[in-house]
Order: sequence, then C-alpha cells, then structure tokens
Amino acid sequence: YNTSSSMAANNGVSPSPASGLIVSFGEMLIDFVPTASGVSLAEAPGFLKAPGGAPANVAIAVSRLGGRAAFVGKLGDDEFGRMLAGILEQNGVSGEGITFDTGARTALAFVTLRADGEREFMFYRNPSADMLLTPDELNLDLIRSGKVFHYGSISLIVEPCRSAHLKAMEVAKDAGALLSYDPNLRLPLWPSPEEAREQIMSIWEKADVIKVSDVELEFLTGSDKIDDESAMSLWHPNLKLLLVTLGEKGCRYYTKNFHGSVDAFHVTAVDTTGAGDSFVGALLCKIVDDQSVLEDEARLKEILRFACACGAITTTKKGAIPALPTESQVLSLLNGE
Repeated sequence: YNTSSSMAANNGVSPSPASGLIVSFGEMLIDFVPTASGVSLAEAPGFLKAPGGAPANVAIAVSRLGGRAAFVGKLGDDEFGRMLAGILEQNGVSGEGITFDTGARTALAFVTLRADGEREFMFYRNPSADMLLTPDELNLDLIRSGKVFHYGSISLIVEPCRSAHLKAMEVAKDAGALLSYDPNLRLPLWPSPEEAREQIMSIWEKADVIKVSDVELEFLTGSDKIDDESAMSLWHPNLKLLLVTLGEKGCRYYTKNFHGSVDAFHVTAVDTTGAGDSFVGALLCKIVDDQSVLEDEARLKEILRFACACGAITTTKKGAIPALPTESQVLSLLNGE
C-alpha cells in the first residue's frame, strides 16, 4: 500500500489501508465504445471493448485505493466472461462470489457519446448471464463477511436475479453490514420509466447510504429542481447519508444532523464513464473501518473532497477501469501538485 502519511495527514484522510471487506453486488459487462467520438452507433467506424458495469467498477475503485473488495455476480462461461473475471483478479478484487453460466452470454453494451456529450446505450441482454443469478448460487459466507454491501438497481429488473439481490441484501443486513445503494439508472433496460421508478424505490428504505446523480434525483422526485427540498424528499428514517452528485459542480451531502456541499475539482474531462463509481468506491473505502465519520461533518467533508477528486481523475482518461486512480494520484490532486 503506497500511502504517504505526511501527505495524507494534510488532508485529514486516514493513511491506513482499509481492512474491512466491501462486497459489491450486480452486473459486470463489456462496453463497446466507438473509436470515433460524436457519432451515432450506426455511424461508428469501429469499437473498442471496455470492461465495466457499475458494481464491478466500484469494487475495482476500492481495490485500487488500497481497500479490500469482492464482487458477487454471474458472468457468461465465454471468452468475455473469463476476461472480466481475470480483470477483477488482476485488480485485486476477490472473485469468490462469481459464478459462470454455460447457457447465457456475458452482457454487452454499445455506448456512444453523441455530439451533445450525452451517452446513448444499446444493450445486448436477452437474457445475459448476470440476469440469471439465482439465490441458491450466492456465496453467503462471503456476503456475511463484508462490512459494506454495495449494489445498484439493474439487478432488480428481472427474475431470478431480483430474488438473488433481495436475499443478498437481507443476508448482508443481518450480518451487520452497512448497505450502500447507487441506483445507477439505465432507462433503456427497464420496461417503462414507471416500472424503473417503482422498483428503484422498492428497496429504498433498506439502504444506509444512498448516492444519486442530479439526473436521477430529477427522475425519482419528478421535480426539475435540484435543491435541498427535492433531495430531502428522498430521505428515509434509517438513512445515514444521502449524496447527490452534480458532475462538475461537486456534490451535496445530507445526514440527520447536517447538510452541505463540496466543490468539484476542475479537470479536462475526456470521458465521464465510471466517475460516479470511483466517487462511491472512494467514499466506501474511507468509511468501511470507521462509520463514525458519518456523524462528524468536518471529517465527512474531507472524505467527500477525496471522493470528488477520485471522480474528477476518472474523467480525464477514456474508459472506467483504466482511469480509476490510486491513493497517491488522488493525494497529488488534493495537494495541488
């Protein structure tokens, strides 16, 4: 673990490597990204394969920062699935929770950045291996050993994966884990926007920590206002921390006792893929061993500055996983080097 205590001390960020296990649950897939930017999928001359899937990105983000991470999910027993399992292993993420499906393929997504900077998705999942994870295939010992259990909402879309998700969440909660939820809205995957909203909210009250983007906040509240009132309409009594990420405007945080905002770091963004996952991974890495920071605004702000720096660095390179930073890269940005 390459942590320089003097640098870390300057930022109020603990230099000791995280020891608690962070278990990430859900999908891992391959994004095919056009070699040319600002073109539609149909016009793209070629594609590069970029491993991704939000929960897997979070696991790798944690590991790259010196934390302990495991991924739970199902991949196709095919070249792409084996490649993805290999990428987790190379990045120090435990693959004890991975199963392989011999009958279904690893999910693929074709993603293009349109000329207006918005992403356009076309998914190949009918059904993909990740959707076929059953409750019986869960590695319950691994899930119970996690101090944090992190998940999204894509695993809620269809059975049997939905039941596996609900069971994993329940087992983690019973074992005393902190539940972390990033809905990671992908509307094209849902039968309808109404179904997406209903299912995303169906597990809302179980989470201890929730992170939504500004776009997700608008979608879930039905309001076009990104303000404190709108954010607090999503509050539930068991929640310890609600975060709203605002892209280049930083983030807002809400707890029972205080709320505020943290500014973003100004960088030249090349590709925003994975920035939110990097932000979440950094946050979880810094709270896994000491959740009391969630009640200490000064320390929480330091951690969120660190997380914002992680997110910012992730936008400076193409692809999510290659762009996820190490602790020393984050500290360089925090120290203005």
